Amino acid sequence: MNPILRWALAIPLLLLLAACVRTPVRLGADAERMAALEAREAWLAERPDWRLTGRIAVSDGRDGGSGRIEWVQRGDGFSIRLSAPVSRQSWLLVNGPDGARLEGLDDGVVEGSDPVALLYEATGWLIPLESMSRWARGGRGEGPAQVDFDAGGRPSLIRQGGWSVDYRDWMDGPGADLPRRVFAERGDARVRLSVERWEPLDEG
Repeated sequence: MNPILRWALAIPLLLLLAACVRTPVRLGADAERMAALEAREAWLAERPDWRLTGRIAVSDGRDGGSGRIEWVQRGDGFSIRLSAPVSRQSWLLVNGPDGARLEGLDDGVVEGSDPVALLYEATGWLIPLESMSRWARGGRGEGPAQVDFDAGGRPSLIRQGGWSVDYRDWMDGPGADLPRRVFAERGDARVRLSVERWEPLDEG
């Protein structure tokens, strides 16, 4: 066989072999990071009661608002207090076994079965609350998700349910690093969370 032709045929094979050599290294690193994430999520699941305080900004591409947030989570139930200093409005959203309740509206208290819909209809703020309760602590929500990691092995980007959740900063937390700045967006909908303080809550 012509030497030039032989080298021409060999080059693609060499490139394929080189790619095969690199692949296990990359997949091994990904598997290690995913195992660390699953361990983190298991640790968080054992600590379902917590409080965060900070600031939140919400936008739909045309309108938006920002203010203070205090989020208290106890298992599947929560209470979220939102206050907008510019308009001097404040709301308290409570969700539990009997449904959701929103206080602080001009028309009084409103109730419903879906806290996300209740908040959106009353304020125009679209916040995926169930998933955000997990994203806010650096874990995945329910359902399929794609995860990118930073150099420290923590999530840097979670893509889930049409949302992209970008982790901009982390802080030392009680037992594990916890997100300081979380930016979530889906289309024109944006939620920016800036946490000032994380607190574990005692059971009961």
